[in-house]
Amino acid sequence: MSDYDVLVLGSGPGGQKAAIASAKLGAKVALVERRNMIGGVCINTGTIPSKTLREAVLYLTGMSQRELYGQSYRVKDEITIGDLTARTSHVVGREVDVIRSQLTRNGVTILPGMGRFIDPHTVQVSDGSGQERSVTADKIVIATGTTPARPSSVDFDAQTIIDSDGILGLEKIPRSMIVVGAGVIGIEYASMFAALGTKVTVIEQRMRMLEFCDTEVVEALKYHLRDLAVTFRFGETVSAVEKRKNGTVAVLESGKKIPADTVMYSAGRQGMTEFLDLPKAGLAADKRGRIKVDSLFRTEVEHIYAVGDVIGFPALAATSMEQGRLAAHHACDEPAHEMHQLQPIGIYSIPEISYIGRTEDELTEQRVPFEVGVSRYRELARGQIIGDSYGVLKLLVSPEDRSLLGVHVFGTGATELVHIGQAVMGCGGTVDYLVDTVFNYPTLAESYKVAALDATNKIRQITMID
Repeated sequence: MSDYDVLVLGSGPGGQKAAIASAKLGAKVALVERRNMIGGVCINTGTIPSKTLREAVLYLTGMSQRELYGQSYRVKDEITIGDLTARTSHVVGREVDVIRSQLTRNGVTILPGMGRFIDPHTVQVSDGSGQERSVTADKIVIATGTTPARPSSVDFDAQTIIDSDGILGLEKIPRSMIVVGAGVIGIEYASMFAALGTKVTVIEQRMRMLEFCDTEVVEALKYHLRDLAVTFRFGETVSAVEKRKNGTVAVLESGKKIPADTVMYSAGRQGMTEFLDLPKAGLAADKRGRIKVDSLFRTEVEHIYAVGDVIGFPALAATSMEQGRLAAHHACDEPAHEMHQLQPIGIYSIPEISYIGRTEDELTEQRVPFEVGVSRYRELARGQIIGDSYGVLKLLVSPEDRSLLGVHVFGTGATELVHIGQAVMGCGGTVDYLVDTVFNYPTLAESYKVAALDATNKIRQITMID
């Protein structure tokens, strides 16, 4: 007899949902997590703190109100790190309480510490104080997440040279910052600090950023970031970072030298599998610490599952939650629908970006005909009310069956708005549903009707010519 039916390693979004879903299905469940990391990286140093920080920045700088009250408008003149982290600490504390309560309420046993495999069914839990205990389980779910990748040649010191987890530990807002890497995390933090008045330089070895996003949307974001005095250095690589008395100097391979108070590396993330002793379970991770799984989230060892960032793309909190739930259902022999292929992407830059479906570039490359319908926030009453004159919603519509092929949103509330398009696409709806439906007025959701009318009018023009 095993100690538990299901043992979950890690309490991030994937681990939480795997543990709770297993418990709901009647399994005896335990979850292993470090004492100070309930909720995982997502709650403590990643998604929730960064998005809370973003809200604090938007509020305190008054950025979203400046079109209405003037460019000098600010809620607080001297914004400090303390102002930003006060809100972050409050939200993180509340979220940890919620997660702990949910786990307890569902009868999940929390085992404090780090787990490592002794054999395929046995995990040894070390609590950090020298105490160890071994537990056995019929099914095991690995949800240990990731940590920022740190180049070995870089001397991180938590203040002048940091990774994304080190943002909350800064003692003051830097006057200048270099962000190495123009991926999602790098661009999100670059936009936040630029909004605070930090002079930001983004260095990216590729020739463009956010390559998976709509080209027009990325260009709009770049324009706004440049307006906040962000400098982009594409096609450049940092060869060294030199610490100086009053900051740092980044030396590029091209020979350029760029001074800054702080350098933040955003060079991808590494799976947290090093401590797990995977070979004893009959498993192995790749060089980025990721574990290979099948469509049911099973590893190469049939009773061991892996979910969340530790299995790689798309490495989003939202997808990790669903992966955890589905892995639990399969582990407990409970039928469940497979994860829907349509999954939204949300980027919490300033302004926000969100999309679902395919981009114009993808459709063109695949030789799929499409028409574009556009709605601009400045033409919506709600856009004027909230002072957003730059936002845009774009629909990509098939002229053949009038289905939605993609929805791309840039501006206030983008990550919320995208779900209307997701629902229509997921239910097999067409652009005609959006044309015929009534939206509350004034709202940003009304942009769907405006964009749908734009697309159908363009399609009609082709038939009128014939």
